[in-house]
Amino acid sequence: MRPYIALFKNNMRLTMRDRSALFFNYLFPFIFFFAFAELFHAGTGMGIAYFVGTVLTMGILGNGLWGAGMRAVQEREANILRRYKVTPITPLPLLVASMVSGWLLYLPVLVLLILVARFGYAMPMPQNWFSLFLMTSLGVCAFRSIGLILAAVTNTMQEANILIQMLYMPMLFLSGTTIPAAILPNWAQTVAEFLPAAYLVTGFQGIFFRNQTILDNLAPVGALLVTIVVGLFFAVQLFRWEKEEKLQPRKKLWVLAVLAPFLAMGCYRSYTRDHIGQNQAMFRDLQRSGTFLIRNARLIVGDGNVIETGSVLVHDGKIQDVFQGAGPDPEKMKADVIEGAGKTLMPGLIDVHVHLGGPAGMSTDSTDYDPQKTMPRADAALLYSGIVAVRSVGDALDASLALRAKVAGGSRLGAQLFVCGPMFTVEGGHGTEFIQHVPEMMRESVKAQLVRTPKTPEEARKQVRDLKKSGVDGIKAILEAGWGDGMLFDRMDLLIARSVAEEAHAQNLPLAVHTGDARDVTDAVEIGAASVEHGSWRDELPDNLLERMARQGVYLDPTLAVAEAYSQYYGGKADALNGSLVQQVLPARILNTTREFLTSGKAADAAKAAIFAHALEQGRDNLLRAWKAGVPLVMGTDAGNPLVFHGPAIHRELQLWIDAGIPAWVALQAATGNAAKLLRADKQIGTIRKGLDANLLLVDGNPLIDITATERISQVVFKGERLHRPDLFDQK
Repeated sequence: MRPYIALFKNNMRLTMRDRSALFFNYLFPFIFFFAFAELFHAGTGMGIAYFVGTVLTMGILGNGLWGAGMRAVQEREANILRRYKVTPITPLPLLVASMVSGWLLYLPVLVLLILVARFGYAMPMPQNWFSLFLMTSLGVCAFRSIGLILAAVTNTMQEANILIQMLYMPMLFLSGTTIPAAILPNWAQTVAEFLPAAYLVTGFQGIFFRNQTILDNLAPVGALLVTIVVGLFFAVQLFRWEKEEKLQPRKKLWVLAVLAPFLAMGCYRSYTRDHIGQNQAMFRDLQRSGTFLIRNARLIVGDGNVIETGSVLVHDGKIQDVFQGAGPDPEKMKADVIEGAGKTLMPGLIDVHVHLGGPAGMSTDSTDYDPQKTMPRADAALLYSGIVAVRSVGDALDASLALRAKVAGGSRLGAQLFVCGPMFTVEGGHGTEFIQHVPEMMRESVKAQLVRTPKTPEEARKQVRDLKKSGVDGIKAILEAGWGDGMLFDRMDLLIARSVAEEAHAQNLPLAVHTGDARDVTDAVEIGAASVEHGSWRDELPDNLLERMARQGVYLDPTLAVAEAYSQYYGGKADALNGSLVQQVLPARILNTTREFLTSGKAADAAKAAIFAHALEQGRDNLLRAWKAGVPLVMGTDAGNPLVFHGPAIHRELQLWIDAGIPAWVALQAATGNAAKLLRADKQIGTIRKGLDANLLLVDGNPLIDITATERISQVVFKGERLHRPDLFDQK
């Protein structure tokens, strides 16, 4: 042990006299830290944490490759190592002393960086200090091991410089150390997965941004540990005391042995492509950090209140404060400014009834009906249109859960997804007709994704429990039996429907019930529905039923837009395609194909058009009476059905409500605060209130006077990220 301690002390003494070592260890990282902070407008708060992680990685790279690797070559070239040869010292103590001294010298950088970020940029202190310390320590030791093996396999300083640069430069520019990995081409992000530095960057960012621990990074940690052991072992085996001792060129291949763990991980991740989503998620964290002030806008709060002139301060993805008037001085807050004069700021809209798997338009390309393609694009179109959250009521289960996870994790941008389905119905009931269009060999698998058709109450209860385990946010049941020629369905037995409802309540899952007439609505209220979808399109809802809905707090979601759309579809009208927002979100080929289909008259059916025209009028009347009776209202569209386009549909729904006589503030509250309550997410979204997610929609004009102003979108903010909306459709 005495040789180790003596060599360590000597190493520390020499390093502290080396000005270049001190510069690259201490001053160099801070130069880049301040440069990155200003270049990327990190501001204050969590944004600066991104650059703490990248600068830490940059310092570790320099500490290991140059501090250990180049210095070892210099000492051999200067015949310093020759002097140790005559002493009873083996290479191991020399190399261990180099590693320990480099580690100890780097720890102050970690502390100083965090202190500067905390007191200079208001970065929250990391919660998992031990994990941060361990990740830093493993990183320093692993890269010093790599540096030592590079020194061992090179014969001259020129060789060492070339070999070190061959590793240093790719890791500096491709791993996310200097350029956020998410903005690099996919091929570059894949190359980075073979580079050890990429795992340090993501490890640090996970600890800072997502409060991860070392346990969340077990694979990289294992690779770093293997690198330390293997690198040290080969450095000892290939150690040379004198510069005259030359190593054969083929021995340089031993470097690959040290990098083998990362080469293996790179091959695996290149196959799974998990790194692309991970990089996007980390970049989302950066985009959602920082501070900005939306000032001098009209604020529609989402709970019925309006602030004629107000301002909202957003910090690290949350609403930090709401002010009357212009708000605080943005310079003192280090906040960017969005000028809201002449505009209206409201909570992001919420559509509580969508089918993401439906393209809404017609296409001759079968891939336009593939849920793996249509669902992510529909979700992007919703967010593009200012809709920050949706309830999916009957989409493919696995695809819905996967998409929800990607959006929640930040690897994909789209409206926040609440999964309510598959649909509980009966064989031959509404919801099963779509399956008949699927090739016979695929019907059972598609059916398992879309519907549940229990035969007994016990089976119904079990299916609800199974869906709870899978992670759904709600349950949907269908009671409607349909009407008119070709639109009649078998109706679910009320005993089974009640069993579904009771088990949903037991599992704390809100129940949405699809209804078509007053009897359906009565039964839905009787079994304990949280929301009635569509209400009654065929007859008038009795006053006593509306009073009961108001008393029990059962939400009504009238979905007028889908009734109007079907009346136009069967009437051969293409009016729905003329809206500006529709033309922005709908692919041109689907827009053209849909227009051609409608004008060709292939879908024309005057009787059905009349049925849905009556349904629209009846739905409007029931909506107005429900509001006057005090029934709580929410807004859904049934988007995904023909001509009910994801995103634009909710703006049309708002207009139909106003046409029905509903005040604008009531309609907007139904699409924001009330919808959030139904989804049990009102402590997160739905209103402009301190502490909630900064999900905001800034529009030109005043929708309280002209409801079409909601379509004149100036800015969409999602979890604090100011979206560049066209990019939503460029996601892979």
